[in-house]
Amino acid sequence: MFKLLHSGVSYLVVLLVLFTFINAIVKLRTKDSYKKNDYYIAFTASLLVKMQLVLGLLSYYFSSYYETLRQVGFKAVMKDSTLRFFIMEHPLMMVLAISLIVLGFYNHKKQTDDVKKFKILAWYFGIALVFILSRIPWAQWFN
Repeated sequence: MFKLLHSGVSYLVVLLVLFTFINAIVKLRTKDSYKKNDYYIAFTASLLVKMQLVLGLLSYYFSSYYETLRQVGFKAVMKDSTLRFFIMEHPLMMVLAISLIVLGFYNHKKQTDDVKKFKILAWYFGIALVFILSRIPWAQWFN
């Protein structure tokens, strides 16, 4: 159940993080002012990635990958590229991406200048998006 929720929400996460990033870039280029709508977009993305983290941790704990890690150990997992991806690489990169999104959201709120707000959102969400896209299990996404 958690895996299904985690997989379903992941589409929304990618779209919303991408939308937040594009919104910040467009507003920077057009020199538009920061509005409530911009805050709500970033807030929703930040909230959704935190929910995704909880779903991911639950999915990880109840998955066969976690059981495999417990049975064969860390050294054996690191030798198998598929196990390494699902047990180490994907979770680690997603935690880093979520941390960047949360930090970016928090830091942008402290700014008073609209340009600085959009720059912070663009940088943090942009780097997080690269991390997310680099470690999505693409083969499973389209099945």
